[in-house]
Amino acid sequence: MHNNPVMITCAVVGAELTKEDYPYLPITPEEIADSARGAVEAGASIIHLHVRDEQGKPSQRVDIFREVTEKIRQRCECIIQYSTGGAVGTLLDDRCAPLKLKPDMATLSMGTMNFGPDIFENTENTIYTIAEAIQENGVMPELEIFDYGMMDTVDRLLKKDVIPEKFHVDFVLGVPGGMSGEVKNLILLKERLRPGQTWTVAGLGRFQLPLSAHAMAMGGHVRVGIEDNIYYRKGELAKSNAQLVERVVRIAKELDRAIATVQQAREILGI
Repeated sequence: MHNNPVMITCAVVGAELTKEDYPYLPITPEEIADSARGAVEAGASIIHLHVRDEQGKPSQRVDIFREVTEKIRQRCECIIQYSTGGAVGTLLDDRCAPLKLKPDMATLSMGTMNFGPDIFENTENTIYTIAEAIQENGVMPELEIFDYGMMDTVDRLLKKDVIPEKFHVDFVLGVPGGMSGEVKNLILLKERLRPGQTWTVAGLGRFQLPLSAHAMAMGGHVRVGIEDNIYYRKGELAKSNAQLVERVVRIAKELDRAIATVQQAREILGI
């Protein structure tokens, strides 16, 4: 079908979940690094990283990002992608702060949206500021698309040179307040991409499995992980991030998509 290897991103912890929601949630630097290693050993080449403070609360503290990054690097080779979204309500300076550590990649959300009961704020000023910090630190941006109109924002900001010519796109589908995770929405979004543009899909909750399968069949890449979906199947909690990665690897093999090594992922992304 497709001879291009599939890059698997694993979102290992996120900012919204608590141990009450999901008892196996990795929270300490050791736990997050161990979970990242498990995901990489299972087949992930990119780790999408949030961190937690000593109380288990989401944090953008540079010292914690540094510690977790070092621990992951000691355990495995992978592309590390920082979240600049933080948690809902995180201050703009805090969202940018970890970028000074110069990760391989960082997210750049393309607009403000309802996020369940909250508002995930990404004003034009916010986008410009984070984009500038990403470029200043030589980091590869991953543009997070939650809704169709955000594709128009991408085009507009490209014309203004706010976004560098080289970027990766992640369609995040199924957030209450954003575009749902139906396959027709993925098809619609993919049609808006420039020829040769690399893209990933992250399906939330029940959308994770069908969107992963369709994205791989369409020649795209996938993001799985506890941040997006805590269930392995209806009513059954996933045991780990690695378990979610392993399933995608099995499906990829049935679709004749090889799993990208870290080196291949770097070549695909140009980093």
